[in-house]
Amino acid sequence: MKISILAVGKIKENFYRQAVNEFEKRLSRYCRLELIETADEKIPDHASKAQKIQILEKEGERLSKYLKEDAWICALAIQGNMLDSVELSGKIEELGLMGISHIQFVIGGSLGLCDSILNRTDFKLSFSKMTFPHQLMRVILLEQIYRSYRIMTNAPYHK
Repeated sequence: MKISILAVGKIKENFYRQAVNEFEKRLSRYCRLELIETADEKIPDHASKAQKIQILEKEGERLSKYLKEDAWICALAIQGNMLDSVELSGKIEELGLMGISHIQFVIGGSLGLCDSILNRTDFKLSFSKMTFPHQLMRVILLEQIYRSYRIMTNAPYHK
């Protein structure tokens, strides 16, 4: 299975980069992992609603260039469905059994994702009602994907 993570913005902090690299290494035995970063827009202080929408749309245009028609697309969104680790593992396993060979997870920038991206997805996944830094969210997502594969293979990591 190929898993792509499309994310707005670059990882700047070294400790996040180290964590991402660690999970890339761990996941290499289970899937082909692809990480795609797109540019984020600068958000002016006290941005108006119209400015925020415009920023979301610009970031969405960049992300949409990487969305594949034959992939199962999952957006990370606060308003999405919450799954526990076992349920996420089951979802990934079920998709593989259905013949889906490419899963794309999409992480927005600090304002989230625009409606045009959210409307293209097959599933919206929420990790919490809380807001997380989008760089940290990549690490959390990678850890949960790794945990999912460990659950699928009955490995002890997930306990």
